[in-house]
Amino acid sequence: MIREQSYKARPGGVALLVLLVLVVSSIFLCATEETVLVVPGVVLLTASCIAFAGLIIVNPNEAKVLLLFGKYKGTVKESGWWYVNPFYSKNRISLRVRNFETERLKVNDLDGNPVEIAAVVVWKVVDTAEASFEVDDYVHYVHVQSESALRHLATHYHYDTAEAEISLRGSTDPGAEKLREEIQARLEKAGVEVVEARISHLAYAPEIAEAMLRRQQAGAIIAARQKIVEGAVGMVELALEQLSRQGIVELDEERKATMVSNLLVVLCSEHATQPVVNTGTLYN
Repeated sequence: MIREQSYKARPGGVALLVLLVLVVSSIFLCATEETVLVVPGVVLLTASCIAFAGLIIVNPNEAKVLLLFGKYKGTVKESGWWYVNPFYSKNRISLRVRNFETERLKVNDLDGNPVEIAAVVVWKVVDTAEASFEVDDYVHYVHVQSESALRHLATHYHYDTAEAEISLRGSTDPGAEKLREEIQARLEKAGVEVVEARISHLAYAPEIAEAMLRRQQAGAIIAARQKIVEGAVGMVELALEQLSRQGIVELDEERKATMVSNLLVVLCSEHATQPVVNTGTLYN
């Protein structure tokens, strides 16, 4: 595996002054009437023109990967005007933070339900040598591996769950961290660091969306009913306890049952209750 090496380039301004002196000198030699000086002048002028190819400009958050006849020589990351061997090939790589959104993938979650999912991935190159030589096209590699990691993540978690587990819908931050770790593990060999990864789209597939919506609504209604019943039972228990403790009225078991029934109807009913005035007694 090829690792990044820092290359110490020479200042470009100094190199330019030297090259200009050589060009002027070569022109002076070529302009002389002595034939013996013309040939060195032509050679010097040709070499000076070739040497100008060694001047490079490195912009901020940019790097130049240097190769000499197929051999890696190092990377210039420091921004500025520099001079390197004119025979080096200079490949530009951006070190800026980039982001992209994956395609909307249709996958099955842990329960086997088809869902549509997409994610936004923020990444940058941290090792220019690995990005250049370990993979064919590091940008395409990032896109493909990110979609593969997203697909793998979706198949290992529930779309939604009422239990204390990580789910795609309910656990946003833990799910995003899991996705980032999954993508980072796949991009390690490409010299890429994943800054952030978050799910940007999540929904049931159209063919089951309506049925799953009804199931979610039913689950919500059941959960709400359970809370209402728990609260009603507590209020009935409190009412009976206070009536008995304060001696407001003495109730036998049958009257307690009737009172409990009436209170539960009032507390658990979805509609307003209609009072009924009983002019007799419970037994008549």
